Amino acid sequence: MLETRFGIEVEFTGITRAQAAKVAAEFLGGRIESGNDYYNTQKVIAPDGRVWKFMSDGSIRTQKKERGRIVEAGREYSVELVSPILTYREDIETLQELIRRLRKAGAFAVPSCCGIHVHIESANHTPRSIRNFINIIASKNDLLYKALQIEPERMRFCKKMDAALVEKINRRKPKTMAAIESIWYEGYSESRSTHYHNSRYHFLNLHSFFNGNGTIELRGFNSELHAGKIRSYIVLALALNHQALTQKCASSKKPQVENEKFAMRTYLNRIGLIGDEFKNCREHLCKHLDGNAAWRFRAA
Repeated sequence: MLETRFGIEVEFTGITRAQAAKVAAEFLGGRIESGNDYYNTQKVIAPDGRVWKFMSDGSIRTQKKERGRIVEAGREYSVELVSPILTYREDIETLQELIRRLRKAGAFAVPSCCGIHVHIESANHTPRSIRNFINIIASKNDLLYKALQIEPERMRFCKKMDAALVEKINRRKPKTMAAIESIWYEGYSESRSTHYHNSRYHFLNLHSFFNGNGTIELRGFNSELHAGKIRSYIVLALALNHQALTQKCASSKKPQVENEKFAMRTYLNRIGLIGDEFKNCREHLCKHLDGNAAWRFRAA
């Protein structure tokens, strides 16, 4: 589960892209290169050759703190951190410490307009596992959206799984990636090659898989500069991916849930998030749910 490679995008404001790049360069021991691209990218090239990017994003409401108050700020305060390819065991502590340093420098997120996106390596996926992934997210949509407290203003950027798509996938049972891709884009008039294709704005984004960078993207996270919460989001994304890969089949049926906390804890246990290592993740994902988690985890 934790061996799968991933990348993360974290949107925030409070400091400029240049300031964020300086913080990252000092921490990573890297050098800064300023790009002249559309996104006014500031690149930090680390000693290992990997590139950490700080880019502009038009959806971010730019703000800064001035004399103890939050005030509006210029577009240079629009910052999206785009990580290089990471692995959990080797890089999670580096990522968390970078987040802490950016926060200490004055960065903050505006949850109503800032998001976190986790991109997961997709090389091992098959038509079966992609169908599984669609059904897993469809069945858990309501519980995940409440657990993650997705802001209403952000819903247009991370919609719930399209019911029509789910119905077609389960009725037609496509056996090839090409067949799944065809179903994914049904009903859209724009070209599949469009970067900002409207199909991408869902909790589970397969546009990045079919016509992007070959990753599966999970977009259902409000932005945070809390290192522990970001770690829990990454762990959840990796666990969902692992479930899709290893489960023989998955149902899209939404279970009846009377005790949300118990249901979530039971589910997290089933997908492998047990023991002290994942205590942080369980706590963050159960915090906003109703009910009581009477059932207790035992360390693996």
